[in-house]
Amino acid sequence: MAEKVNIFWFRRDLRLDDNIGFYKALHGKFPVLPIFIFDTEILDGLPEDDARVTFIFENLQKMRSELQEHKSSIAIYHGKPETVFKKIISEFDVQHVITNHDYEPYARERDQKIKKLLSEKEIGFHTYKDQVIFEKDEVVKADGDPYVVYTPYMKVWKEKFKKEYSEKIYYTSQHLDNLIENSRLPNLSLSDIGFKKSKIEIPEYDVTPTTIQDYKKTRNFPAADGTSHLGPHLRFGTVSIRKMIKKATAEKNETFWQELIWREFFMQILWHYPETVNNAFKSKYDRINWRNNKADFKKWKEGKTGYPLVDAGMRQLNESGYMHNRVRMVVASFLCKHLLIDWRWGEAYFAEKLLDYEMSSNVGNWQWAAGSGVDAAPYFRIFNPTTQIEKFDKDHKYIKEWVPEFETEDYPEKMVNHKEARERCLKTYKEAVS
Repeated sequence: MAEKVNIFWFRRDLRLDDNIGFYKALHGKFPVLPIFIFDTEILDGLPEDDARVTFIFENLQKMRSELQEHKSSIAIYHGKPETVFKKIISEFDVQHVITNHDYEPYARERDQKIKKLLSEKEIGFHTYKDQVIFEKDEVVKADGDPYVVYTPYMKVWKEKFKKEYSEKIYYTSQHLDNLIENSRLPNLSLSDIGFKKSKIEIPEYDVTPTTIQDYKKTRNFPAADGTSHLGPHLRFGTVSIRKMIKKATAEKNETFWQELIWREFFMQILWHYPETVNNAFKSKYDRINWRNNKADFKKWKEGKTGYPLVDAGMRQLNESGYMHNRVRMVVASFLCKHLLIDWRWGEAYFAEKLLDYEMSSNVGNWQWAAGSGVDAAPYFRIFNPTTQIEKFDKDHKYIKEWVPEFETEDYPEKMVNHKEARERCLKTYKEAVS
């Protein structure tokens, strides 16, 4: 007779400690079978050396090794989640499936299908809030409408945090003996799922008191590398948001704290307005007559625009999977405003390349750059990519690192004249949105 088990389904929470769903599963009545599914719906179409897949795979192997010390493991599968669950149900007497909330449109649809499949077999499906402090409609206006401007959202978020938030950390180490006893659960190699090890490595995050304290002072200067590199770790849940918030509040650093709140602001926007993945939040911006010149888009992607800060950013992205946040704003504005290329093209390219790609923030920030999103700057605000150098990289240290031919005859001519491109943009936008 098959053993009665509860399943814990790891997804974007690749850590054993301070993982709320995992903690809840370990406190259940039955031994826990931990699983991870390399979902073909997500993986299909990714390059075979995608660094994010390598990162997920390596973290899973570390977690497996740690659990093997407790005579258990993680069962790793590859396929469509529905197909995988049918297989697991045929092999184990599953009582409940426990996991953590995921807020992206595909994930919500997937979870509904899994819930339906399980309910037909009288198996419970339970999900918990884990990757944010406040979710969905927990921070809304008095009338229940979502905030679409960051500053009032942030103020209410902070008030709620001070009044209601408990600093509880969900330690799991004392409860790992509640796992299924089987250290040889199914495993896969990268090649089994059609991938190979990436040459790009995701950097360790840096949230030392020095980084947090200097964050406001250094975060806008790309050559200083004064950012925490937390993005990919929060994206895949290799760190706990609760531990990061605890560090930020301990250091009393408002700027660092507010960046973490921006992440939650964009997540609740995506939750309330899932259509903004494809449509402008301000619908009249979908009337813009984009030029969408493929040759121009290619130059932008390759970092050959003739604008050094734009080119440095794009080359950094292509080579490292990362781009400094200040530079992201400049390159996004350049694509939408100088080249009049649809923000969706840029969003899709970032989605393919960024190690810290997070749908809600990426869509939110691209719509912000295009002027079409929530809390966006007015459309006539157009970054001057040359004066941005004077402000943020006046010694050209960042530019020279990524554009070695800068200031030589090998460096390309400017592909557009700033003044002419600005005037063209204003005319095109005005025609669409007036």
